[in-house]
Amino acid sequence: MDISLLEPKFQELIKAAVEMKDRAYCPYSNFRVGSSVMCSNGSIHVGCNVENASYGLCLCAERCAVSNAVSAGHTDIIAVAISCDIKGDFKGPCGMCRQVLAEFNLEMDLYLTKPDNTYKKVNLKELLPMAFTPKSLEAERI
Repeated sequence: MDISLLEPKFQELIKAAVEMKDRAYCPYSNFRVGSSVMCSNGSIHVGCNVENASYGLCLCAERCAVSNAVSAGHTDIIAVAISCDIKGDFKGPCGMCRQVLAEFNLEMDLYLTKPDNTYKKVNLKELLPMAFTPKSLEAERI
């Protein structure tokens, strides 16, 4: 679907992710990713992937955006947009990012976007079945 069919606030969320892709620091993979998160008050926080010569220290765009939201005092994330340069199909967040997002809201919507301004909306719960969340720590233990 084309983003022009979305409510303006979600168009803005996606545009923010697309713009952040241009700021990605990815000299090793050349795989640019931009992300933005929307909080319940409508604020949008952005991030891009930041690679490192020590590959294990790379930071994904989604986790960067979440960190920026938390740093600004917001943990009530309701939606995420993710943008990369892959044209053929929609790409979701990696497993580590899915887990970080689940920390804040397993019910959030994700807008996966392609360079042609089309998107696919999925719910995080679909991408992370049987998720380990903060509620998991409240479960009755043997």
